[in-house]
Amino acid sequence: MLGETHDLIHEFPELESKIAAMRATSESFAALMDRYDDLDARVRKLEELGTPVADETMEDLKKERLLLKDRLYDLLRP
Repeated sequence: MLGETHDLIHEFPELESKIAAMRATSESFAALMDRYDDLDARVRKLEELGTPVADETMEDLKKERLLLKDRLYDLLRP
């Protein structure tokens, strides 16, 4: 779905308190979250504005977002 929110709180609402705690206490986790949030905002902006962008470019951005989400989730798992 175009412009759909993919931030970690929406993706993993059951981990909201752990996300907040890790973001506050781990610089490396916070840096990954910042990269993820920036990339998610960029993808949503491109989708919502209908900005001309090559399909391969959009696919690469979405793949990078997914890889970051997977890394963050691995850090969040008990």
